[in-house]
Amino acid sequence: MPLSKRIIPCLDVDNGLVVKGIHFSDVKAAGDPVKMAEKYTEQGADELVFLDITASQEGRRTMKGVVSNVANVVNIPFTVGGGIRNLEDAREILRSGADKVSINTAAVKNPALVTELMEIFGRQCVVVAIDAKCISPRHEIKGEKRNSLNSNGESDDRYEVMIYGGKKETHLDAIQWAREVEGLGAGEILLTSVDADGTEDGYRIDLTNLISNAVRIPVIASGGCGKPEHILRLFKETDADAALAASIFHYDKYTVDKVKSFLQGSGITVRI
Repeated sequence: MPLSKRIIPCLDVDNGLVVKGIHFSDVKAAGDPVKMAEKYTEQGADELVFLDITASQEGRRTMKGVVSNVANVVNIPFTVGGGIRNLEDAREILRSGADKVSINTAAVKNPALVTELMEIFGRQCVVVAIDAKCISPRHEIKGEKRNSLNSNGESDDRYEVMIYGGKKETHLDAIQWAREVEGLGAGEILLTSVDADGTEDGYRIDLTNLISNAVRIPVIASGGCGKPEHILRLFKETDADAALAASIFHYDKYTVDKVKSFLQGSGITVRI
């Protein structure tokens, strides 16, 4: 029997409030993280991701108080990222109630941290977030979209890893970096398309396939979800293990349980 696909709401938090933006900018408040976490748990979310989106660029630690308050109202796996720079930061977050820690900027700056976290807390606790931006885009050339598939039917697009909340380039190739962090000890990859983030136009299928085909650890796809059909396409056309979404849940367009019912009715194995 195939493994169940996971549906994971994401709480992007800034100054104690859940926010949502487009392309990692133009951020607007969306609600209280504790109330939203409680709501998603009741709706049947498989996991929850909490990202303090300005902690790294502001050079501060994740807000432990908010993490602890959210942890008190959920009984599902809870991943926290943003501002985790070392073992002690990770230890404090896990003590505050998180089940996993997610690192991005810190992993790029100090790849050995991935291994240190794995050795101390176990591979299952270590999520490496990869914010990938297309640097050979399929965007319009003279008013037309060019075909980005090569003769093997594979994408010719290249993706660069971004850090500091999608604000800074690294010149790291996303596929190579995914393979590297798997080797360093990551238990899971949280893959976000910077280009699709907040657009509600659908996940980047090509990017998700490039990464999920390159590694053996689970890949959570993020960025671009606007309706249940986008999640269905993700699971039908890629090997992503989970779909992370924010806007469709935050603004009550759809509930987690209704999305799962739709997916189950479309032949996707989910936990109901």
